[in-house]
Amino acid sequence: MFDFFKKNKLPETATTPVAEPSVDPKKSWADRLKEGLSKTRQQLGGQLASLFGGGKIDDETYEELETILLTSDIGVSATQKLLDNLKKRVKREQLEDTSALKSALKSELLDILSPLQIPLNTHSHSPFIIMLAGVNGAGKTTTIGKLAKRFQADGNSVLIAAGDTFRAAAREQLQVWGERNNVHVVASEGGDPAAVIYDAVNSAIAKKIDIVIADTAGRLPTQMHLMDEIKKVQRVIHKAYASAPHEILLVIDANTGQNAVSQVKAFDDALGITGLVLSKLDGSAKGGVIAAIAEARPIPVRYIGIGESIDDLRPFSAQEFVDALFDE
Repeated sequence: MFDFFKKNKLPETATTPVAEPSVDPKKSWADRLKEGLSKTRQQLGGQLASLFGGGKIDDETYEELETILLTSDIGVSATQKLLDNLKKRVKREQLEDTSALKSALKSELLDILSPLQIPLNTHSHSPFIIMLAGVNGAGKTTTIGKLAKRFQADGNSVLIAAGDTFRAAAREQLQVWGERNNVHVVASEGGDPAAVIYDAVNSAIAKKIDIVIADTAGRLPTQMHLMDEIKKVQRVIHKAYASAPHEILLVIDANTGQNAVSQVKAFDDALGITGLVLSKLDGSAKGGVIAAIAEARPIPVRYIGIGESIDDLRPFSAQEFVDALFDE
């Protein structure tokens, strides 16, 4: 399923990996991010190039820009906000030629995304308990491996709770990664997910582990009985450690478009999401959806993932993201 786990020699019983677009790990992070956002940049860049090529700014200019933004998954609300703010800027700065609109649009988009740039701080509690949620296929398992590696690199001890107890591939992927990197994985075949995570939290407290990453089974937000189960996991974590979970991360597949907004709303209503991970910015995704999320639920984007390698998960930078969307 994921090249990251393929490199760690997954057992044959795991799900067969599927080839996916990838970015060149030899390139800089900025260049790889541009590749990851290539679909959106081509859509924006190609159409905006003609729109911003010069000429009078009029109602037709704004109508064309509205269409371009909507087809880039920026969403109705965020598009309207961008247009309203852009019109005010044009009037305030007395812009007359469309060639001046590109930098103005970049600035307005940056204003929308900047509030989401809040890094994850894991030092407020010890152990710091992170609970992961998301639909099946969003990239939770791979994200956990990448997060654990990042935390280890920062000098933290890490414990993983394999709370997706009914999906063998997810459990095996985490266990293989844990064995290769000396990270203990608490797992149980077909057991109660809440019980597995409860045991993991207590183990981390006893062993003075710095960070616990608790996986949960993927579920659709429309499956209310499953959403009730994940709320039970949250309550059990709190029972094991009164201040926990300290972070509830929702992993969103960047390829899901406006459906990502619905997922954020549903999981946030159920759990009170404190951070987002935008995964699979692999060149086919329309990254504009992050602006739609910013308008619908301005939850911090802790990390973005652009590929399969261990270093392809980085803290979100609004400036880098906007530059990658617009710059050639």
